Amino acid sequence: MRRMPRSSVPQPHTELAEALCRVCHLFGERQWCLATSGNFSARADESQILITRSGTDKSRLSTADLMLCTLDGEPVDLEQKPSAETALHTCLYRQDPDIGAVLHTHSVASTVLSRALPADLVITGFEMQKAIDGIRSHDESLTIPVFDNSQDMKELAAALKKRLEGGSPAPGFLIRGHGLYGWGSDIAEAQRHVEGFEFLLACLWQERGATR
Repeated sequence: MRRMPRSSVPQPHTELAEALCRVCHLFGERQWCLATSGNFSARADESQILITRSGTDKSRLSTADLMLCTLDGEPVDLEQKPSAETALHTCLYRQDPDIGAVLHTHSVASTVLSRALPADLVITGFEMQKAIDGIRSHDESLTIPVFDNSQDMKELAAALKKRLEGGSPAPGFLIRGHGLYGWGSDIAEAQRHVEGFEFLLACLWQERGATR
């Protein structure tokens, strides 16, 4: 019988942890984070984040599968192991104090489309673009940065930091063969952004297939 991990979420953050679990379950049901893929976090306070533990099934996530980390990516409880990509989450939180949640999905559409892109993805003409903060019309262009995949999270975080310092064109980015990261001022906004991005990516991938 598998021993359930003890919860490392203090009482003041219970509501936040439960909200993060709900969005994980929803995305898991949509098959956007199969097996143990994806990772999700929310800002707990000015110096800490809640983030999914390494190797957790997101569709069955409980608050016991979340842990606190500092903005430097260090676990508050040293017995807990955070997601391998914690460095990308903390990079975003450090760069922008208005970011309240970061959600990383690993859907089929985001994975295969990111592998087919030679450069950043520019989207225009879709009504769903208005789900993304700052986009007011389908006539506007929405640019999603695309990064090469790397197992070196420090290297990838450095590339992300450099891009963010130049001004992020969208509240999200793709990693080739590794899916989508989206964020927002809170969990609800981050969820809306990811849902919008995932819809657009699925549409674009289907369009590519239809024109072949």
